[in-house]
Amino acid sequence: MALFGKPRYTIVKVSKKKNIPEGLWTKCGECGEIIYNKKLEENLKVCPKCDFHFRLTAYERINAILDEESFSEFDKNMTSKDPLGFKGPKKYKDKLESDKKATGLKEAVVSGEGKIESKKIILAVTDSRFIMGSMGSVVGEKITRAIEKATQLKLPVIICSGSGGGARMYEGMFSLMQMVKTSAAISRHNKAGLLFISLLTNPTMAGVMASFASLGDVIIAEPRALIGFTGPRVIEQTIRQKLPDGFQLSEFMLKHGLVDKVVHRKELRNTIIKIIDYLS
Repeated sequence: MALFGKPRYTIVKVSKKKNIPEGLWTKCGECGEIIYNKKLEENLKVCPKCDFHFRLTAYERINAILDEESFSEFDKNMTSKDPLGFKGPKKYKDKLESDKKATGLKEAVVSGEGKIESKKIILAVTDSRFIMGSMGSVVGEKITRAIEKATQLKLPVIICSGSGGGARMYEGMFSLMQMVKTSAAISRHNKAGLLFISLLTNPTMAGVMASFASLGDVIIAEPRALIGFTGPRVIEQTIRQKLPDGFQLSEFMLKHGLVDKVVHRKELRNTIIKIIDYLS
């Protein structure tokens, strides 16, 4: 018998869920916060709750650093070949084509001349969406040309690295040669008494970190960026020991003298301007 004469069960009408368009929200990979995309973009892709720095595309990075509409791109149509005829689960040629379509880029780096506070600089930015920002022959060539152009014009050069792939295995020794080539160009730039600012973002690893990325006159890193040669999981498996908390993150690198400054993305442009004003 129903209590107080009411039916034992109550039927509740549930209205149909309204369709919410996809692509309007992003979940923070650090704290799980659901962020409205427009708000995230206005905040330079930094989580407003926990300050997690999302990865930026090459052109987003360029727009965040340089004066508006001041960028003139170099070597835009330079593309990679397949010198080894690499075959694996996916052919290198197929991987290049799929990443070109997915990113709209011809390669994993964008380079050119621009202005920051009306001062001319040369800038190169790797994009981790394209084969993890790894350095093959074209990436090495474009970065080397950018450095040499800066040396010729007596301008500061800024290279923003976000390479989780290091040297590109698909090109074998041709890729490893780029470590020497880019480092030699930086050496000539340094001997000319010119400034090189290296900006490390998440992740900057392997052959890129072992070459030009570690050679800056000033090395800046974004917060909690993974920086190193081999990843922490591989190191733990090799030495069979537990690594310290935060190992290889930018704050750990700063504490141990491998990075000069950890800078929040909102302060990055102003920090670069101050460094250029002081050192150029």
